[in-house]
Amino acid sequence: MNTGRPKGNQKHLDLSARIIIEQHLNNGDSFRSIAIELNKDPSTISKEVRRHSIIRERSTDAFAPIPCANNYDRSKPRTNICNVMHMCGDNECRHKCVLCRKFRCSDVCKFYKPRECEKLNKPPYVCNGCSKKTNCMMDKKIYSSKYAQDTYEALRTTSREGINQTPESIQKLDILLSPFLKKGQSIAHIYASHADEIACSRRTIYSYIDRGVFQARNIDLRRKVVYKQRKRKTTASLKDRSFRKDRSYKEFLEYIAANKSVYVIEMDTVEGAKGTSPCFLTMFFRNCSLMLMFLLEEQTQKEVTRIFDHLTELLGIELFQKLFEVILTDNGHEFQDRQSLEYSKNGEVRTRIYYCDPNRSDQKGALEKNHEYIRYVLPKGTSFEKMTDKTTLLLLNHINSEKRDSLNGHSPYEVSRLLLDNRLHKALGLAEIPADEVTLIPALIK
Repeated sequence: MNTGRPKGNQKHLDLSARIIIEQHLNNGDSFRSIAIELNKDPSTISKEVRRHSIIRERSTDAFAPIPCANNYDRSKPRTNICNVMHMCGDNECRHKCVLCRKFRCSDVCKFYKPRECEKLNKPPYVCNGCSKKTNCMMDKKIYSSKYAQDTYEALRTTSREGINQTPESIQKLDILLSPFLKKGQSIAHIYASHADEIACSRRTIYSYIDRGVFQARNIDLRRKVVYKQRKRKTTASLKDRSFRKDRSYKEFLEYIAANKSVYVIEMDTVEGAKGTSPCFLTMFFRNCSLMLMFLLEEQTQKEVTRIFDHLTELLGIELFQKLFEVILTDNGHEFQDRQSLEYSKNGEVRTRIYYCDPNRSDQKGALEKNHEYIRYVLPKGTSFEKMTDKTTLLLLNHINSEKRDSLNGHSPYEVSRLLLDNRLHKALGLAEIPADEVTLIPALIK
């Protein structure tokens, strides 16, 4: 009997299919029409949307709170039915708490309950194609193809991790295999005699031994320790370096998400002509686009640490901790001594260093873009050997005095005076160059 339902192709959904689902949901199309295009069953589309949708909560500082579920009557959708009063403690107030202009009822009322959209309980279960999505004041449930694909890939990976055996079966295998292996028997020999008792492949047995699951170890295998370990490609070795542990770009995003008021500094070095040693250490304040620049004798960990120690001594540990709370940099060798950068000479924690992903300079793109101002005066191939601390500061002040469209016509120096502790400017000699005198050509240094 033909039910008229699309017949599925039994294949997993990929990113392109998920993009199609998102586009159709945004257009308000039904699960059935999506299923026909993808050659899937409508129930597959329904499960995909419900499983991989995400709640986008409204900001806590939004202009108005989420409507209260106790202040809603379906028959009177635009009427305030809540009669609660005096939740703020002012018993002389004659206004209902829901109409109060001094306090948010969501902050003071113990009966407040965020309202949830009733439409999310039926297809399409998300807000993608809702005509009221723009002005809706409730939390939104969204289907995102990128989020769905990332979640799917993470589940596919984690589901294959670990040992696919019960503790009892592992113990049974151990009792069977370890005595024979310690006698010097090969796995091939053991399989020939006990294949019906071993419920896994030879490759799995080798893997279990290598992971230390059994009493027998690699040294008990006759030929395992004879062979030299094959070298792995170095392209992925950066992931294993100790200086990046718990300090990758992913951890950086998690930290600033949890600490929204944090000062974020992007850090890098700018090299001079090839074959010369002097270079610049640059630091960029994301909140105001102010750049700091220090002349290094050479591009080494020791020189970078010297600048950090100098700044700590100049500003004091408390001001340094406040201004340089989080620093994002690349994986250059000069930044890999994380211990020396994060801790002062007295052992005090003064900052947190995080590292961009390999070959992803765009993750600190604001600083990379700001380096263009240096190149206006010192083009690539120019040696920095004649630069001094004085000329470096001169160049820095001209760069920070350049007014930017991104700052609504203000200069980084002007904005930084409002957003940063001005002791920084005084300590480093930062000064504003009159607008008409700003010079960003090689003649500035010459």
